[in-house]
Amino acid sequence: MKTLKTKRLILRDFLSTDLNDFYEYASVVGVGELAGWLPHQNLEQSKNILENFIAAGNEYAIVYKKNKKVIGSLGIYKKLDVTVYENSNQKEIGYCLNKDYWGQGLTPEALNKVLDYQFNNLDVYAIWCSHFDFNIRSKRVIEKCGFEFIREVMTDVVQLNTKYKSYLYRLLKEDYLMNKER
Repeated sequence: MKTLKTKRLILRDFLSTDLNDFYEYASVVGVGELAGWLPHQNLEQSKNILENFIAAGNEYAIVYKKNKKVIGSLGIYKKLDVTVYENSNQKEIGYCLNKDYWGQGLTPEALNKVLDYQFNNLDVYAIWCSHFDFNIRSKRVIEKCGFEFIREVMTDVVQLNTKYKSYLYRLLKEDYLMNKER
């Protein structure tokens, strides 16, 4: 993926040397559960997941410029269910951030940069995202970035062996470009 830069962040491909930073935030209780996965139990588990990220090539490492530390991830995935619109160039996003960096506006900063790149350089038609009903932080990020609420859905969360109520959002390229002009 193309490396992207913001005022405070670098968004780049994950590297095997990111393992310790990745494990640092992925092993903390309360981080992964908000996105539907359990905290990593050991470095080996993080290493396997990191290797999958690297092989798939669809996860940005969020690097904090000030200390060159990987503080999160932002994934861009092909939208599998494109029945809503005929245009199949749609994506889904997901993100996660080290708890020590919450509340600083870093996730919206990263997400806005990725949205800009997807819509302006890759001609993506729509980007989708969702959050569990109890994940108010993600809700705020999604709303700050201009997504439109579409509907409520029940989500099977396999790793947590449960179902959660989720809220599904979408951002169309035309809406993004119109809001950016304002």
